[in-house]
Amino acid sequence: MREKIERILEEVRPSLKAEGGDVQLVDVENDVVKVKFVGACGGCPMAGLTLQRVVAQAIKKQAPEIKQVIAV
Repeated sequence: MREKIERILEEVRPSLKAEGGDVQLVDVENDVVKVKFVGACGGCPMAGLTLQRVVAQAIKKQAPEIKQVIAV
């Protein structure tokens, strides 16, 4: 499952990197994915929106067994 999530994150990374940020996979436990924003995304006030509308949406679309994506 971890490899599958990493592949999904590779698809969203270009848009994050274009803004000077990135996302790292921290852990996958059961149906919960934990990610960490780095670079410009780490302190961005829009990070919560990016988490839900970009990262979580992509993960849940391609891995429907994932119920929650959280930033740590």
